[in-house]
Amino acid sequence: MSLDAVTLELIRLALREDLAGLGDVTSAWTVPAAARAEGFVAARDEAVVSGLDVAAGVLTEVDGDLRFERLVMDGSAVAPGDRLARVEGPARALLSAERTMLNLLAHLCGVATQARRFARAVEGTGAVMVDTRKTTAGLRLWEKKAVRDGGCGNHRFGLFDLVLIKDNHLVAGGGVAATVTRARAAAPFAMKVEVEVADEAGLREAVAAGADIVMFDNVRGPELARLVRVARELRPGIILEASGRVDLESVRGVAESGVDVISSSALTAGAPPVDLGLDFEVRL
Repeated sequence: MSLDAVTLELIRLALREDLAGLGDVTSAWTVPAAARAEGFVAARDEAVVSGLDVAAGVLTEVDGDLRFERLVMDGSAVAPGDRLARVEGPARALLSAERTMLNLLAHLCGVATQARRFARAVEGTGAVMVDTRKTTAGLRLWEKKAVRDGGCGNHRFGLFDLVLIKDNHLVAGGGVAATVTRARAAAPFAMKVEVEVADEAGLREAVAAGADIVMFDNVRGPELARLVRVARELRPGIILEASGRVDLESVRGVAESGVDVISSSALTAGAPPVDLGLDFEVRL
């Protein structure tokens, strides 16, 4: 697939940072100009694959003669030693692209792998695990795709596609009832309005004002389960979300409270990169 303008600019920025307009001096001074190489990108960890299109885009940006052949699909589970892709072309160019390609691919595979861990942690509860806007600048599109590749879902993409009233909006807007009522009147009929609450009083105001989604922020244990029951009594079809410091240790208990959605920045901001390597089989 063709890459969007933001991703292309990010790739170019990463390459400028690495090459600084001066080039790869090690490769230029040690590898014959005519040398060509074939190599394989391989996993050194168990992982879920994501970001192959971005990796291919790095090679194309460095040299149009470089080739990237996918050996697995995004969303595939791989084991140590499994090959993700075959690369081929001018050896110097391949060496210049290697680190940028692996950095981006390792990060996106890391997000997908983390998402798979969370998806398994809530399996069978009925709750859907989703990401947040705590993403890497320029990589949001691909990090959110990686979350889906790992088996979780996406929350809003940006500030434009969902009304999400949080604590500072409530302070500036005059409380739950006033802010939800104002948002409900301004939002198009197809756009949902969500509001963050921390207690039963806020929940009751949110439901009465017509919120489509209520987010329980940093509410845990028996209190979260109790608020879920109250919300279901007030409006059975309302969507309930839990958020705030959700990690792999706590997520199962949150899911068992009966909420519909659990959001956590740990899917993206907390995802460790996967260990990947590029091994050459040189052909002069």
